[in-house]
Amino acid sequence: MRRTDRLFDIIQILRDGKLHRAQDIATRLEVSVRTIYRDMDTLTASGVPVEGERGVGYMVREAITLPPLTLTTEELEALNLGMAIVAEAADQALKSAALSLADKIDAVLPTQTVAEADAWKFAVYPFADAARGFTHMAPLRAAIKSRQKLRLVYQRIDGELTDRTIRPLHMEYWGRVWTLTAWCENRNDFRVFRVDLIQEATPLPELFLDEPGKRLEDYVP
Repeated sequence: MRRTDRLFDIIQILRDGKLHRAQDIATRLEVSVRTIYRDMDTLTASGVPVEGERGVGYMVREAITLPPLTLTTEELEALNLGMAIVAEAADQALKSAALSLADKIDAVLPTQTVAEADAWKFAVYPFADAARGFTHMAPLRAAIKSRQKLRLVYQRIDGELTDRTIRPLHMEYWGRVWTLTAWCENRNDFRVFRVDLIQEATPLPELFLDEPGKRLEDYVP
């Protein structure tokens, strides 16, 4: 069982408002008690109102829960853009709510890794950074679908601007920050760009075909 599925099952167990021992939950889900303790810590950190402690039991009170949802990429973009806008508002209550909601969403998204993930620390970037990237989503998606080359003006992590011609291949979401995997004509190699650091994305009058060594399936992070 995937961890996200197990966390969801735990929430369903606790929704009845009764006290549940960790041992009983562990037996029901066929995992160790230690695993349940870690899962409870994760749920608490994600904002789920879990009450209780180890050796006593756990319960949830006064929680507003939603049925399972399957979001499209566009729906996830819209949700994050809305949170980005609210998180930059002056209303501290709404700002806190947006941040809490983002943590809950991050906790249940599929977990993936890339070589640069630890250095970039995606999940801690402020919403303002993530919001900037949404202006480029439409042209990037269109270029990926039509296999159209793009000219990027890109701001590196050190602040320097670079000019690239790329073959856009794939976009992914990494906890509030989107990335674009592409073949870079300038570097003659694959590159992963943070979408919020793209300053300009200009379609070029040139399409590209799949070539061995330059396709998404050839990319090894």
